[in-house]
Amino acid sequence: MLLHASCVARGAEAVLLLGPPGSGKSDLALRLIQGGWNLIADDQCLLRSEGPALRVEAPAALRGMLEVRGLGIFEGLPMAVPGDAVLRLAVRLVSAEAVPRLPSPALWRGPDGVALPEVALDAGPSAPAKVALALDAAVGRVRQRAGAFA
Repeated sequence: MLLHASCVARGAEAVLLLGPPGSGKSDLALRLIQGGWNLIADDQCLLRSEGPALRVEAPAALRGMLEVRGLGIFEGLPMAVPGDAVLRLAVRLVSAEAVPRLPSPALWRGPDGVALPEVALDAGPSAPAKVALALDAAVGRVRQRAGAFA
């Protein structure tokens, strides 16, 4: 399944960045890469289900490239091994006003009905830290008393 989205990984755990054009997907990916994450795909992601898991990679024509608004298209950034990452979280980028203060758990459905936890975040300055924390919660490394992963 081809999807308009960007994707980054920390180790073999991938996070899908969703949102309309101009919502900050590539910008957030760039900030995460600068924090040690690896790029999987920018602008388009190829998803495939393997049983209960979703694997993700970039289409061949876009592999290794990241568009940075105002600068252009870059290549040679730290990349995850193609097909090696398993999606663990979907992050939908929305305006700050649309982010719920205390969200209920939500799911994003991929191919073959595979479901991932989904959170809505704005692409503001704390977004990279929030994505890292949300990934840790999604895979059970940290716990919540209330909110998106409770």
